[in-house]
Amino acid sequence: MAFRLSARFRKLNRLFVLFVIVPTALSTIYFGLLATDIYISESRYVVRSPERPSTSGLGLVLAGAGFSNAGEEANAAKAFVESRGALAAVNRGGAFAKAFTRPEISIFDRFDPFGLDGSFEALFKYYTSRVRVENDVATGISSLTVRAYTAADAHRINEQLLQMSEQTINRMNQRGRDDMIRFAQLEVDEAQNKARQTGLALAAFRNREGVVDPEMQATAQMAMISKLQDEVISTQTQLNQLRAFTPRNPQIPVFENRLQTLQQAVRREMGALAGGDRSLAGSAVQYQKLFLEKGFADKQLTGALASLQEARNEARRQQVYVERIAQPNQPDAPLEPRRLRGILATFALGLVAWGVASMLMAGIKEHGQ
Repeated sequence: MAFRLSARFRKLNRLFVLFVIVPTALSTIYFGLLATDIYISESRYVVRSPERPSTSGLGLVLAGAGFSNAGEEANAAKAFVESRGALAAVNRGGAFAKAFTRPEISIFDRFDPFGLDGSFEALFKYYTSRVRVENDVATGISSLTVRAYTAADAHRINEQLLQMSEQTINRMNQRGRDDMIRFAQLEVDEAQNKARQTGLALAAFRNREGVVDPEMQATAQMAMISKLQDEVISTQTQLNQLRAFTPRNPQIPVFENRLQTLQQAVRREMGALAGGDRSLAGSAVQYQKLFLEKGFADKQLTGALASLQEARNEARRQQVYVERIAQPNQPDAPLEPRRLRGILATFALGLVAWGVASMLMAGIKEHGQ
């Protein structure tokens, strides 16, 4: 009986043994005896903002409450969780490395089982295989999944990463608000400085020239000159009549002196109005320049103050919120590895590989014959 069984075993296709029996046996040993149970903790959250609209179903629900999805911030949170900085924070005091180097973990699943490479980069590579973040573009929901070898470790790491994601979003939000207000405040400071300088320049000009408003003073001076010219005409008329009808009238010298005095006054006033650089006409050019600069600076300051208030309102409206949809769960049973499915998958792939190899070998033999 033993001889017959041995003969039948020798008749088995060596390729079948190599591609099917051996891999299936190894898979059975690994999944049945060696593979360590994996506990999976999952949490879900959405990053939302009151500014950006969304057309998805969940986005419309959130929009009904005055909020919408904030895709950029969600991507930033995902990038942080998958970064070395997140690993450094989770591994503070070697907590992450200790959780994955316990002796009860299989050497096939343990981090650095032989102590050959315990570097941070190796730990980061291992970390990325145990932590995953997925963003659903349509709904804006992000899923954070952590795989560990105890339920407590999976829950603790997930909670830590979720808290750090919230802190990252809050930090970005606060920085954006501070930058917006700071830039607007800088514009206000510059506008205030410009308005102050132009105001001082205009005041110095008025003190130096002794005028408040050259145009107003020129108007008053023109009225005075017009009045003096009327008196000059009246005096000249009276003087001409006296000379014509009473040449020896003793009032003629009086009118001549009066006429001369009025004419000097007219020339003096005309000179003050438009007689050189110190005249009102010469001062009006510089005054107009300083006055326009002062008005422009005041308008610029008014606009900067309005922009500052708008920036503050915008900063309040642009707050980004992290809303937890599902808290990190603490699993009560391992979900991986799927042992039976793994063994059956190995067996099925072995059959496929055996079939392909058999056809190749048959083709080679036929070609040789």
